[in-house]
Amino acid sequence: MSDRDPKKGPKPSQSVKTQPPPGVEKRLKPQADHGEDSYKGSGRLEGLAAIITGGDSGIGRAVAIAFAREGADVAFCYVSEMEEEDASDTRRLIEEAGQRCVAERMDVGDPQACKRFANRVAKEFGRLDILVNNAAQQTVQESITDISPEQLEATFRTNIFGNFYMTQAALPHMKKGAAIVNTGSVVALKGNAMLMDYAATKGAIHVLTQSLASSLSDKGIRVNCVAPGPVWTPLINSSFDEENVRKFGSDTEWERPAQPAELAPAFVFLASAEARYITGEVLGVTGSTPTR
Repeated sequence: MSDRDPKKGPKPSQSVKTQPPPGVEKRLKPQADHGEDSYKGSGRLEGLAAIITGGDSGIGRAVAIAFAREGADVAFCYVSEMEEEDASDTRRLIEEAGQRCVAERMDVGDPQACKRFANRVAKEFGRLDILVNNAAQQTVQESITDISPEQLEATFRTNIFGNFYMTQAALPHMKKGAAIVNTGSVVALKGNAMLMDYAATKGAIHVLTQSLASSLSDKGIRVNCVAPGPVWTPLINSSFDEENVRKFGSDTEWERPAQPAELAPAFVFLASAEARYITGEVLGVTGSTPTR
């Protein structure tokens, strides 16, 4: 992305079609930019090893590409058989960067699965330096009375329980200088009337970030959070109806959603030694999304 004009970027197509959750990249029109052709590394994560949850597509894929091109071995997980093709593409991009990759289909809401995955990654890579808690799900509902107990449980299990479980699983393998980067959201800062349970989990992630930062400071492990605004990912056209997808991100200062590639540098920065004095922070990459 050599063009510095923030208003220049693809917007949702007027002919956009929705898709069933969890959503896949090939059904996203226009295709998202994950930095496949633009991200150039400079060795900022050389020799490190990372786990990224929800790394098959969207923000997770962009972070995986960036981490690999910065010199890190990358492991990622994904939840659905529908995402196998996306996962295969992400693996290829990591390996084309010359880095090792571990990819596994699993549920971050299962604590034993998280433990097995973290143990496998630490064994295969010989270390674990970075954890990116990124996996998430959302379901649009017009009213709080429409949110079923099943939906509420599923949203919290993936979005917040998953952060707890994966962090618990990764910590025994992490040493001084390690970093945890969580994916929060602008909706945790400003709320969203159609995503109440999702917004609640993201608010919990912001507070968990600050609490963990304090808890782990004596171990020399930093914990920070990136809070994206609207980002063009399969989560969007598998959550919203066509009308809302078409206008997605139009209320930002740049009148468009971010591309995943525009989020990845924030994760690289917070995971790198350049941010070694930063912990407990929530970094907003929101396009200055308004409250209403």
